[in-house]
Amino acid sequence: MNPSDLTQRTYTFGLAVVKFCQALPETLEARRIRGQQADSGTSVPANYRGACRARSRAALTLVSAQSQRRSTADSVFSLPPFDNESAIRNHPSAMEVRRQKLLSQAGVASRRAAEKLIVEGRVSVNGHTVRELGSKAEPGDDIRVDGRRIKTAERKRYILLNKPAGYVTTRSDPQRRRTVLDLLGGVREYVYPVGRLDYDTEGLLLLTNDGDLAAQLTHPRHEVERTYEAKVAGMPDEDALGRLRRGIPLDGKRTLPADVVLLNRSRADRNGVLRLTIREGRNRQVRRMCEAVGHPVQSLKRTRIGSLTDRHLRPGEWRELTDTEIRRLRDLAAPPKKAPR
Repeated sequence: MNPSDLTQRTYTFGLAVVKFCQALPETLEARRIRGQQADSGTSVPANYRGACRARSRAALTLVSAQSQRRSTADSVFSLPPFDNESAIRNHPSAMEVRRQKLLSQAGVASRRAAEKLIVEGRVSVNGHTVRELGSKAEPGDDIRVDGRRIKTAERKRYILLNKPAGYVTTRSDPQRRRTVLDLLGGVREYVYPVGRLDYDTEGLLLLTNDGDLAAQLTHPRHEVERTYEAKVAGMPDEDALGRLRRGIPLDGKRTLPADVVLLNRSRADRNGVLRLTIREGRNRQVRRMCEAVGHPVQSLKRTRIGSLTDRHLRPGEWRELTDTEIRRLRDLAAPPKKAPR
């Protein structure tokens, strides 16, 4: 069952419950009047009692039918329209959305990054700055980040860039260095990098305005694999390779086990070329790991992000992801399914 189906079923079942609740007060009122009339020796008008019974039975029948149909996807769309459906859908509480979600949907930043922007007081809604994360806004509100009004992204963009060395992985740089956005000619949407590559590191970089996917791909619990090719000083021996595979203590915490292969073992080279696959994204992690085993990195290139790879993409070039690549990324970032009980 996909989320959209579940949402539609829950919404439709909720409408049935509302209709039942509408009929309930009149049914209770009929009982109250019937009791009063019984005490006084008179009777409740037949047409009033009959109408209440009919509405109550109809509501109960609708709820019962919906309960039995919830497991059948097609039956959700066969229910009769509800008179107050538009009123419920347009109710202010249904339209309000947390501000970090709106920022994410607009492609400004991931939800986690948007929360930081809100706490720092860089986000305003209709001219007012509110730092509480639980506050909400409507899509039509005047929402600004650093004084710049945001707009909902026209369409989702998923871009794979082969970043050259000498570019910073950010939208803007205080030192006025070139950024990866300078390489995306013709891209009007507010895309931003998913993760980072160092200034001197080259290789594949994903940029998107899909904040939810970006947050899922960078969350540590998903352990999305990233593969690098590193040219290091000296030729690592088996002891150094074993340490890299088992994990290196960085900042008081050992890195997760990594896949490490020496690509030029059989050659008479003085310097080694390593292929490392890591499953976390600490700051300058590959460089610090190699330095910790006595083989500093001389050049570094990322060749794979999860299932994404492209050997034909030259430095500075970019392309849109295919539908298949986007679907695989979503599957990779999806939360694990719970085992049936």
